[in-house]
Amino acid sequence: MIETPETGRENSGLHGAGAAMTVSDTDIWFVREVLPLEATLMQFLRRNCRDKADIPDLCQDVYVRVYEAALERRPERPKAFVLATARNLLINRMRRDQIVRIDAVADLETVNIALDEPGPERVVLARDTLRRLQLALDRLPARCREAVILKKIEGLPAREIAMRMGIAENTVNRHLTEGMLVLADCLYGEEAMP
Repeated sequence: MIETPETGRENSGLHGAGAAMTVSDTDIWFVREVLPLEATLMQFLRRNCRDKADIPDLCQDVYVRVYEAALERRPERPKAFVLATARNLLINRMRRDQIVRIDAVADLETVNIALDEPGPERVVLARDTLRRLQLALDRLPARCREAVILKKIEGLPAREIAMRMGIAENTVNRHLTEGMLVLADCLYGEEAMP
């Protein structure tokens, strides 16, 4: 708030929330209302930004957008506005990063690069892992195997598995725990299958 010489008190009505402001008023508002939120903004960016090296640039971009918006109309709730601006900026950057230029795709075809095709070693390892997993599943009791397959392969929740199998949800959880322990022991334990 700005103290006026005539009254000797703060004049809170100079520019109310939502009013347009001059550059000097915006500077004062920005320093008083936005800059103290830097720790909160940085915490938000660290938690939500994929590339940590981009955080300082993102912070500056947020400040620029908030300042420019305040020149038009001062936000009523600065903290919410700053965090919403940061969220929107992150969303826009993620969208932009997902766009693949069409000429880049065309160039890949001319270079003759194998896209996502595993090498022969990976194919052999994957087949071996699948064989060992099938042998480990075969070692499980029938009901336990059924619960594990429904949960881990078909992705069903425990409640639906219980309904399908006609058993209590606690029993499903017990089957899943037992099954996963046996599978882990078979695949990675001391008695790992050849």
